[in-house]
Order: sequence, then structure tokens, then C-alpha cells
Amino acid sequence: MCGIVGIAGKQERHWLGAMNSTIVHRGPDDEGEYRSPDQTVALAMRRLSIIDLEGGHQPMQSRDGFVWIVFNGEIYNAPEIRRTLENTGCRFASQNSDTEVLLHLYQQKSFSMLDDLNGMFAFVIHDQKRNILFGARDRMGIKPLYYCYSHGRLVFASELKALLAIPFIQRNVDEQSLFHYMTLLYVPDGASIVKGVNRLPPAHYFVYDLKSHQLIIQKYWQLRFDAEEARSEDEWSEILRVELGNAVRRWSLSDVPIACSLSGGLDSSAVVGLLAEAGYPRLKTYSLGFAGAVEQEWNELHLAREVAQRWGTDHHEIILDANELLSDLVAMVWHLDEPYGGGLPSWYVFKEMSRDVKVGLTGTGGDELFGNYGKFKTYESNKLLRASLALGRWGDGGDILARLISPVAKLSSSLPASWRWIGRGRFLSELPRIMSEPFGRYYYANFEYLSDDGKRASVLSTHNGSLQDTATYLQNLYDASKAGNLRNGLAAVDFRTQLAEEFLSMTDRFSMAHSLEARVPFLDHLLVEQVFRIPPFMRTKAGDLKYLFKRAVGDLLPTPLLEARKRGFTLPIKLWLRGEIRPLVEHLLDPRRLSAQGYFNPRFYENFVRPHLEGQADFTAQVWAALMFQLWHVVFIEQAAIETPNYDWRAIAG
Repeated sequence: MCGIVGIAGKQERHWLGAMNSTIVHRGPDDEGEYRSPDQTVALAMRRLSIIDLEGGHQPMQSRDGFVWIVFNGEIYNAPEIRRTLENTGCRFASQNSDTEVLLHLYQQKSFSMLDDLNGMFAFVIHDQKRNILFGARDRMGIKPLYYCYSHGRLVFASELKALLAIPFIQRNVDEQSLFHYMTLLYVPDGASIVKGVNRLPPAHYFVYDLKSHQLIIQKYWQLRFDAEEARSEDEWSEILRVELGNAVRRWSLSDVPIACSLSGGLDSSAVVGLLAEAGYPRLKTYSLGFAGAVEQEWNELHLAREVAQRWGTDHHEIILDANELLSDLVAMVWHLDEPYGGGLPSWYVFKEMSRDVKVGLTGTGGDELFGNYGKFKTYESNKLLRASLALGRWGDGGDILARLISPVAKLSSSLPASWRWIGRGRFLSELPRIMSEPFGRYYYANFEYLSDDGKRASVLSTHNGSLQDTATYLQNLYDASKAGNLRNGLAAVDFRTQLAEEFLSMTDRFSMAHSLEARVPFLDHLLVEQVFRIPPFMRTKAGDLKYLFKRAVGDLLPTPLLEARKRGFTLPIKLWLRGEIRPLVEHLLDPRRLSAQGYFNPRFYENFVRPHLEGQADFTAQVWAALMFQLWHVVFIEQAAIETPNYDWRAIAG
């Protein structure tokens, strides 16, 4: 596991070192640089040694010296690929370096090498003979790769902050990204929060011609839903058990000890059970709980403890006072690279884990494979509503509408006016439009957080119509999936958005902040492809989202865990905003500051912030998202930080 940086084009010699020094946390064990003979290409890396501890130094060159690579990640089928390459006559200098495997594979297969790789990766290759740079990101987007293509140069890095060390990159906010962020609480898509800096999307590669300066970006893989197989539940549960076990075994490849994050939920507990079943010796496990009484309803420490006792793990419990988290808030903002309004507790799991090991497995991805947190139920309820109304199945229209809406009460308050019963005649006249309402407009975040109309009216200052609606962006992804089924289409959207650019991004940044490699075996692409061959209504059920998953691995899990309702850590953010960090909120979201800054409508304070602070309404998500953006803005734009800040939020609040 590493951090990588590079520059192609006219450059100052010290730029490369400046970029590389910002990501020391990603690889404290080793570093290296490469410069092409003509000095126009420079590559560097920071290394966290996991596989081939002695022979994996980077940048690494091919045997003939014409191909160089910097690589962040792990290739879990590298041993099999190595044997195949050796059978064709390839000779390896290292004992088991997956980086060297990539070099040989590229020389044999060029860009099609990506089809053979199983793992998490972001790499860039300089091919001197072809005079190109070739870079790629793994299928799921587990490992990041930022780039900027400007002024006849291409620069890239594992983290955004490394690119900001380059003086010609301006620190300007991308307003389209901010617009999406205020609905989703993370920045999606290829554009980053900094104008002109992009992310290579998951499952894409780029080719940069060093002579013509042409940059080509190409997709090499996507989720498919056209290969469903008709099997019984018994057959599928048996297949799923085998594939889950294979994935966990592949992703435990390491020359150093590994550990597991153990939340007490199904996914991480299954990873522990599968590793134990495979014979992994004396596994270390780590669980997080909060000390406060208000959080005990969500506390799953007792369930995690049962799993640890069953498999005899070396178990560690981290008990956190939620207010302690605030002391690290600015450091989290720095390591996250971009604004993020979601959960933060995993910072402490990775921090504690890193004291003992370099590799930690998590259950990330299990929810997206099996049920997407039940999001589809809202859409299916809406579909039922529309169908019922179209068939004229009502007595008193208002009553039947209320009964149909009641299962999705969160949605009902945000429905278009025509959906709220005004009269049967008016409603019937609106029925054709109601029946054709698109997916994007009803994606959950548009109701739980902020809709496009709401952002334009009273949140953001941009009213010129030049920005794409978040609903349109989501709809385009849904349409491009060609899923043909609501549950599959929703999964395709979440894989490309929330999974990649929220959960995996946060996991990568928080783990690497503590020099820990986090692995996500449920996102092994062979397992993912197999899961989506299962018909969606068998893969997950509305009343039991992980029904099939539990059939597959239930014997590995304690009965109380199988029967427990899904929980999750709930930070007391609502109370923080009104209490301890209220001075920070009042300072950073002051209407005069918002007006001078120009991104937010100054009325945001009166419409959202003041009512929340005074307890008149609960606008936790909206205020927290705005506050986290402002913290990011202070660190990266106003103070133009080039190293980890050494102050906390109190210094900003004044």
C-alpha cells in the first residue's frame, strides 16, 4: 500500500518532492523517485510495506529499463498471474512483488491487463518506447487517483492535497461539486471540490500521449445485470458461501499480520467467521462503542464480543466519549481532502488498530450487495401508490393516499404539491405526470437532506441555472446502468456514488491517515459479479434485506446477531451544534461571512441555522454539511494548508 504522485510536462524540480511530502502518512516505510531521461516525466511514491517487504521498492522498472511504475494497492491474484507469466518465459527479480507482476503483465497485454486483475489499485506506468503514461483505478473505486490536466501538463496523486502543492493549481471551489455535496453530503462524480482537479472514476483508465498532450479516459468494466441465473435459494446460498470464503481468503494475502474491524453487524462478523473458518491464526479484532448513555441504544459491543468469543480472537474494545471526537475534527477535515458530512467514528477504530497491525479487513460493501439499506422500499412504495391511483382504487381519495404514503412518512412531507391531495379532479389531471416522475428526483437524499429546488431557493447563491441538478445527475447514472429493474438500478447508482465516493473514500483516508491498509473483501469483483447474477427479489427481501446472505453464513454467526435489528453509531451532532461547537457554527455560518464568501445564500442562517440552534427545528444534516464545508474551506482555501494543521476547531471559532 502506497501513496503515489507524478508530473508530466514542464516542471520545477522541487515540485515532485513537495507533492510526495504531503502523503507521508500513506507510506512511512519507504520512498522513491524516478525522472525520465528527458526530465519531462517524474514519478514518486511513499510505501507502506505489506507484500514482499524487501523487494517491493518503487518506482519500479522493467527488466529492459523502458517501463516504470508507481502503484498504490494490492493485487490479490498476483501469485496466480505470476505463475502464468513464468510459464510463458517471464523472469522475476523479486520473490513475490505484485508491483513487478503488473510490469510484466503490462508488457504482455498492454491496456487489456486490467481484465486480469483482482484487487484494489491505482497505478501509473510510464512507457518510454510508446511515449505514454497509462494509469488505472480499480473497478469499485477502493483506491483513489486525482489528476489535473492543464497548461500542457498532467499531474496526478493519491490525494487531492498533494496536487495543491503544485503552484499552478488554483484553489478555487467547483460550484457544481458544492451543489451536489449539499444534497449528498459528499462530492460525487469525476469532478472534485477544487475546480480543474478531477478524480479518475472507478473502473476507468487513462492514456496520456506525451508528444501530442492528448488525454484519453476509457471505462474498462461496469456492473452487469443481464446474466441472472435461475437457481433455487438453496443453490444460491451454497454458491454464495463458497464465493464469500474465496474472496476473504484472497483478500487476506499478506506478509504481515492482519486484523478485522468488528462492528457487531452482520458483514464484519461474517468476515471474521470466514477468516476463522479458513484457519487464520489468532485474529485481532477491534470494536468501537460510546461511553454516553444516549448512545447505548445503538451500542453493538455485546454482539461483537459474542463473535470474538466464539472464534477466540484477540479482541479490543474502544470506548469513546463522543466529545473526544471533536478534538480531532480539523485533522479529519485535512485527511478527508474534500468536504464530508457523514459519519466519523471509524477514525478511532483505524487509529487503535494501527498500533498493532498494518492491515485491517472491514465489512464495507455488504449493504450495497444485499439491499442498499432498504432504499428500494421507498421507490417501490411510490410505484405502488402510482399504480393504485392509476387503477382508481380509492374510496375517499385523501384516506387512501394517506394509507399508501404512511410507510414512507419521511417522503410524504416533501412530495410535489400535486401529490398532496387537493381534490380528485385536480389529482386526476396531474396523474400522467405523476406516473412518469423520474428516479433521480426521488433518490433518498433529495428528501432527507436538500432537494435541488431547495438549494436554489434558500441554500446556495447560484441561481443562473448553469449547474446540473443533482437529480438529473443521478437519473443519468440510473439510465446508463441499463439495469431493467429498480433494485439493480439503485445498486448501480450507489456503487458509482455513495459506495465509491463516500464510504470507500472515507475508509481510505481515515485508514491511511494512521498508516493502515483497509481491505474490503466483499468488493472482490468476482464476488460482486456473482452476487448480481442472483435475481434481485431472491438476493434481498423487503422484510429481511440480508435473508440470502444470512442463509449463506448464518452458521458462522451467533443467534442474537442474526436476530438483531440493524443499528449504527449515531453521533450527537444535533446537540454539538446547539452546545459545544455553537460558537464555531455562529462564526463560520454567520450571514455576513456567507455573503462575503459568495457560495451560500445569506438567508441560509435565518432559514436553517438559527431555527436549529434555538431548538425550533431539526436541521442537523443541513447545518452539519454546511459547517463541514466551511471547515474544509478554512483549511484548504483560506489558510492554503500544506501540512497537517496543528490547531483544533476552537482556534477557528476564535
